[in-house]
Amino acid sequence: MSSMDSDTNDVLDAVGPRLRALRRHRGLTLADVSTTTGVSESTLSRLEGGQRRATLELLLPLARIYNVPLDDLVGAPRTGDPRIHLTPIRRFGMAFVPLSRRPGGVQAFKMIIPARREPLEPTPKTHDGFEWLYVLNGQLRLMLGERDLTLSPGEAAEFDTSLPHWLGSADGAAVELLILFDPQGVRTHIHADTHRPQRATSSSAETSE
Repeated sequence: MSSMDSDTNDVLDAVGPRLRALRRHRGLTLADVSTTTGVSESTLSRLEGGQRRATLELLLPLARIYNVPLDDLVGAPRTGDPRIHLTPIRRFGMAFVPLSRRPGGVQAFKMIIPARREPLEPTPKTHDGFEWLYVLNGQLRLMLGERDLTLSPGEAAEFDTSLPHWLGSADGAAVELLILFDPQGVRTHIHADTHRPQRATSSSAETSE
């Protein structure tokens, strides 16, 4: 017997105990399942006991009554890999951890601004797009056009990146924030609380609502 045939048999042999466990977990009897699916009690009993080989015709109605994907009944591995591999990207002395991997559209990042003894000289830049950010930890200094703002944990900002802007630490300590960047410039719909006092050298920007 080939290893592939052996693997297939192992999978099919595990179907019966899995079906029995699902039925008991749902609090159903063989008679209940038989009435709902139209499969005879004897067939269900032999299927759960391993004396009857599972077929698609038997498994489909059982998947419906137990409300589980067909793959779950046979223990099939998930196709694809939904995990996001968090490999930091280092630019401008900062770390950007991608939180999304869909090409195009809105991109999500966790940004880490490291602690520094000497503050960096602000170097505002411009580029196409729209950005939304949310401060997780630390005190963020946001320079936006002529505005110089300080955002605390829990505060958010959104702005058109065609405006000169720069992000840094307001007090030299490390800062962590979440960033959503849309190269197409579509505005987000989440804003910070405008009623919270802002420690800034000028009036509040589009940081709040």
